Amino acid sequence: MKFFVDTAEVDQIAELNDLGMVDGVTTNPSLIMKSGRDILEVTKEIADMVDGPVSAEVVATEADAMIAEGRKLAKIADNIAVKVPLTWAGLKACNVLTNEGNMVNVTLCFSANQALLAAKAGATFISPFIGRLDDINLDGMDLISDIRQIYDNYGYETQILAASIRSVNHAYQSAMIGADVMTAPPKVIKQMAEHVLTDKGLEAFLSDWEKTGQKIL
Repeated sequence: MKFFVDTAEVDQIAELNDLGMVDGVTTNPSLIMKSGRDILEVTKEIADMVDGPVSAEVVATEADAMIAEGRKLAKIADNIAVKVPLTWAGLKACNVLTNEGNMVNVTLCFSANQALLAAKAGATFISPFIGRLDDINLDGMDLISDIRQIYDNYGYETQILAASIRSVNHAYQSAMIGADVMTAPPKVIKQMAEHVLTDKGLEAFLSDWEKTGQKIL
């Protein structure tokens, strides 16, 4: 499973990248706003830092404008994935940008039908939003499972990018179902290393080691 980091905070990306935990990065207008940075500047910095895809999102709503914005974003670096919303205009933009050789991440997916359309349009990634479905009392993991089955049924190469991940359980369940990628905030990725029994065991080991009076260095 590939790990994408869902942030535009360069320092947080760099920390995880140094540990080999970053296969790509996803950004969106809200994350750019939180960073307080210029979208072109920060996206270039991130793309230079990581080897994998860096999603940069268009903000236009009409297909022609999306395509124009997508082309500009794609020129930032070779590893840019243009992010478009799952609207009819977004699907049109996806098809054009894909046929021009660009990676495209179709975002804001909330149904298996939408995911099927994105695959037909040639999306590189489909981003189903788990947490936002949970917010309205639907099980976001059911959507990941449905998309996985449909894509496997017909051999679609579009990668399932589990998004809106808010917990370590979301990460675990996405991996169990077979999502190709997950994108999560740095905090969630770090939390995946935590376990109360790990902490308890380490505490016991260190206590016993102290009693030996020995040193390794």
